[in-house]
Amino acid sequence: MQRAVEQRGIATVSISVARDVTEHCKPPRAVFVPFRMGHHFGVPFHAELQRRIIVEALGRIEEVEVSGDIYDLPITWAQARTEGRLIEQTMGLRPA
Repeated sequence: MQRAVEQRGIATVSISVARDVTEHCKPPRAVFVPFRMGHHFGVPFHAELQRRIIVEALGRIEEVEVSGDIYDLPITWAQARTEGRLIEQTMGLRPA
């Protein structure tokens, strides 16, 4: 799908949580986030991280010069989850 869109002159970028699959498929551009399957944008309520992932992905459109580039977002699932828990506590959704 991504290649078909690219052939029409529209730049694309994938956000992936499965690096091995991304390496196999070789999309034109990709951002790898080391999160759990289905959590491409991190944890609920973590708007700052979600925005960061989107901004990083969109930035790859301009920065990548070689097809097949995979950018590793420098964050871990544990870090994202810890930050998410603090956000949930602040919102009163989780006991302190």
